[in-house]
Amino acid sequence: MTLGTLEVLLVSAKGLENTDFLSNMDPYAVLTCRTQEKKSSVASGKGTNPEWNETFLFTISDGVVELKIKIMDKDNLSEDDFVGEAMIPLGPVLAEGNIPPTMYNVVKNENYCGEIRVGLVFNPHQQSRDRGYSEEETFGGWKESVMD
Repeated sequence: MTLGTLEVLLVSAKGLENTDFLSNMDPYAVLTCRTQEKKSSVASGKGTNPEWNETFLFTISDGVVELKIKIMDKDNLSEDDFVGEAMIPLGPVLAEGNIPPTMYNVVKNENYCGEIRVGLVFNPHQQSRDRGYSEEETFGGWKESVMD
């Protein structure tokens, strides 16, 4: 069952481990919430302290407990480098509705390698009083049709 929409504000990161030895990193983030995946723009030449200020929307259903943000370094001549990742628990935002931009640890191989600043807003779907379903409820990518 769809619970609502999670709005993720990807603000910035700081103190990331530099994976490019001869130049500044070109970091981007891959945000994953269960099976939904979104990709930020590449902060070209921003190095270890990138800023994105981008917003992403995810549909939240029962059982979703965390948001994973993987930071990558875009490389032109080789495969993109993994910089680190942050796991953000969603329990607090589902209960409170709003978590202002907060710093979360970025880790790689269980070692601290920087911080990422993320804001979260949860907008619950309003349930229809007379039928007990959400107007936006979806199943497997298809909208459920209701016949009178």
